[in-house]
Amino acid sequence: MTTNPDRALDPGPRYDFRRVRHDDLPMLRRWLATPAARRWWGDPRREADLIRADFDEPAMTMLIVALDGRPFAFAQHYAVHAWPQPQFAHLPRGARAIDTFIGNPALIGRGHGTAYLRLLAEHLRRGGVPIVAIDPDIRNTRARRAYARAGFRRERLVGVEKRPAVVMLFDD
Repeated sequence: MTTNPDRALDPGPRYDFRRVRHDDLPMLRRWLATPAARRWWGDPRREADLIRADFDEPAMTMLIVALDGRPFAFAQHYAVHAWPQPQFAHLPRGARAIDTFIGNPALIGRGHGTAYLRLLAEHLRRGGVPIVAIDPDIRNTRARRAYARAGFRRERLVGVEKRPAVVMLFDD
């Protein structure tokens, strides 16, 4: 087997995170309108309004994820005890939860979710967060597999807003 010596120097995809800005709303609305986002996130207008409403919420950090400089995903992380969520009530103070989706359909199923979620969870842990949680719909097997590959472990099955979900935790 031969290898390309230049490949050894290739660091692979580069993911960058930046805060969501007001001028990102049109892009986020387009992303929320994609079939995959609609399936798991619901009504794009309602979700865009929720994002806009949380711009100045200190317990919420909303991010645009870029791949090699091109925005392609949304992620938010928040203090789990800032909102009443029974599935996270048992987690320690300082725990954070992540919600995320890939907005560019061409990049779904290519390992990018796994990669950027691991980076984000590791960053939060290095910053002193005791545990990072995520709660995908039980039927979203693609997301659950990606989260497991990113290092999240299944903790338990719960009901969240009339849907079955799996609480997954990252505490590496």
